[in-house]
Amino acid sequence: MAISFDNAFGPHEQALLLRAQRSEVLASNIANVNTPGYKARDFDFHSALKVATSQQASGISRTHSSHFSSTSAGAPVQLEYITPFQTGTGDGNTVDLPSQQVAFAENAMEYQMSLRFLDGKLKGLMSAIKGE
Repeated sequence: MAISFDNAFGPHEQALLLRAQRSEVLASNIANVNTPGYKARDFDFHSALKVATSQQASGISRTHSSHFSSTSAGAPVQLEYITPFQTGTGDGNTVDLPSQQVAFAENAMEYQMSLRFLDGKLKGLMSAIKGE
């Protein structure tokens, strides 16, 4: 009986990839907090995860380079500009540092949560393989 890793791990593989990508976006926002004219960006994690898991579940793949892809450029992430809570900095920068720090910390915590879930799944699979 073969083990399907897609069934065993669920959406957590895609979630880890998307959380890592979101960390990069949020870190870029934080790093540019004092850059005049910088526009903060982010993406809707839950929508991106739905798209990523539906593409994974569809099983459609390109067999030739001239075939159309079922994904949009391979990445389900659509970066959007963030509307700032407070305006009036005068330099055109839209980074709200406290909200970006909270979003970064929350994203990091959820990344760790997915890692712990996968760790538990792997330990369970190892126990099953060893017959424990």
